[in-house]
Amino acid sequence: MTSSSLSDKPVGVIGAGNFGSVIANILALNRRVILYARDEAVVNSILNTRVHRGYPMSHHVEPTSDMAYLASHCDVIFPMVPSAHFREMMKKLSPYLHPYHILIHGTKGFDITLPEGQTIESVSKLTREQVKTMSEVIKEESVVVRVGCLAGPNLAKELAQRQPGATVVASHFNEVIQIGKKLLRNDRFQVYENNDIVGVEIAGVLKNIIAIASGALSGLGYGENAKGLLISRGAVEMVYLGRALGGDLKAFLGVAGIGDLVTTCNSPMSRNFTVGYRLAKGEKLEAILADMTEIAEGVNTVRIAKKCADHYKVRALITDRLYKVLFEGMTVEEALEFLMRYPLNVDIDFL
Repeated sequence: MTSSSLSDKPVGVIGAGNFGSVIANILALNRRVILYARDEAVVNSILNTRVHRGYPMSHHVEPTSDMAYLASHCDVIFPMVPSAHFREMMKKLSPYLHPYHILIHGTKGFDITLPEGQTIESVSKLTREQVKTMSEVIKEESVVVRVGCLAGPNLAKELAQRQPGATVVASHFNEVIQIGKKLLRNDRFQVYENNDIVGVEIAGVLKNIIAIASGALSGLGYGENAKGLLISRGAVEMVYLGRALGGDLKAFLGVAGIGDLVTTCNSPMSRNFTVGYRLAKGEKLEAILADMTEIAEGVNTVRIAKKCADHYKVRALITDRLYKVLFEGMTVEEALEFLMRYPLNVDIDFL
């Protein structure tokens, strides 16, 4: 695909949630965009008001509820769908995809495959064969070869306000990275490259766990020292678990790892941070989740990561305690007390 043929066609975005809508607007600075929304009412609302989720939508964004139309007009597609619906979305999209399509997803979550009759609650351990990143789901469900992912500290609200930000485009294909950069980059948005797509995906998923813990610390009223400790220990945990799942150390130390971790752990705008904060204030998980308009990926990630850590015998103390808080009734105070008492002597032992 030459850059001249790239510029003739619109770019597709699938999913009109906060992040999908913001990425559509960013892409629309450089290109025409077709934005897929499942709900016909959302399509009509964008067409009529040019506002969606409180954001003005660019006139270069054309909303549609027709996947076939999007796939036939766009060679480059950005799927931005929560991980729980990602595989189902790929199954619907797949009949319209060809090997010439390029897919760059922006989903921070895992997809899990379980034996017949089993649920995430009933299995005690998970292996890497059962836990897939979104790029692996794309390859399993479609003929697409050139796959990439977007990761990094991308808080939708700040990006929508055109505040300076950055993202990482990761792919095994340099061509995908260069196309992603060309489409996304503007005077307020920097794009970095990384060829360890799986490491970048895993970093983006695991950081959501530490973000919940950070929200909990804030909810308990703890200050910056405690948060600094949490973020640095959380980074170590991400590296251990990420390596067990097949990621490379470098991915965890870059913008998509540490960069995203620091941002999400410091942001009341982050959904995962909010979950932790409200848990610490004594609310029940069910009530918090029922109240949220968008999915906090971290809750499911804690479940999956805990069971992977058990299988690979990785010591993941923060993940383990959060699992107990979320699903076994431990209080946030008890979890924190345990973490503070646990005898850890070595600071960094993975370099």
